Amino acid sequence: MRPPMTITRFAPSPSGRLHLGHAYSAAIGHARARQSGGEFRLRIEDLDPARSRPEFVAGIEEDLRWLGLEWDGVPIVQSQRTGLYGEALERLKERGLVYSCFCTRAEIAASLTAPHGDAGSSYPGTCRGLPDDPGRRATTPHCWRLDCGKALAIAGLPGWDEDGRGFTASPSDIGDAILARKDAPASYHLACVVDDAESGVTLVVRGADLRPSTPIQRMLQELLGLPAPAYLHHPLVTHADGRRLAKRDLAPTLAAMREAGADGPALAAGLLAGTLPLGFTLSGA
Repeated sequence: MRPPMTITRFAPSPSGRLHLGHAYSAAIGHARARQSGGEFRLRIEDLDPARSRPEFVAGIEEDLRWLGLEWDGVPIVQSQRTGLYGEALERLKERGLVYSCFCTRAEIAASLTAPHGDAGSSYPGTCRGLPDDPGRRATTPHCWRLDCGKALAIAGLPGWDEDGRGFTASPSDIGDAILARKDAPASYHLACVVDDAESGVTLVVRGADLRPSTPIQRMLQELLGLPAPAYLHHPLVTHADGRRLAKRDLAPTLAAMREAGADGPALAAGLLAGTLPLGFTLSGA
């Protein structure tokens, strides 16, 4: 029997031009899909209006085509899908699985003796027991947090497949994660699981730095009745001295490499083979 098709996705934010790390992730996702006769989807994660730019969306598509990584179907654009995220949040509200939180980041930081990990796992639960107050919500900035205790009581500890290995979360991996706030209709976690489900994604390919997001997203999938994909968290492309590539640090862009005469498909093939351009290496797993 032929193994099932793999559906992957590449989901960059349009806050700058793509760099070598993006190319590495996209090449792996594209290869995994094509090896099974599956599909490679493109998603534009533009829920942060302060950082997203239309010209960078065009740049993402230009860079992928230069690399020879064609995607299937019409790209999903998150800013056009806020109603779907709102519906998912309402389903959680109706079950009493989320609560409004009025704490500022400074207040949360001041209440912690050793803040660490995801923002949800380090939140002390200050607003968890407050009665619902629509009047206060109408006038005071707030976010919506997952009630981890209630979620665990319903769904238990979620597990997932990490490229052939089984993993199970711990309660501290999940915490009272933020799912939405006034200036963002959905957090990365909530939007991600809604979009992955609708796109039929069966394998989430992303950098090892996003592995801590997996327990929270698996919990949301369980609570919302969404299918659970497998995960592959690959090493990160870094500078030879170990520094991460980052848009804010003006990491060398694919556009600059193209202008310098690099061959896009050859670059993608080299990345898949573990051959990186001079001055770069792979770190973490």
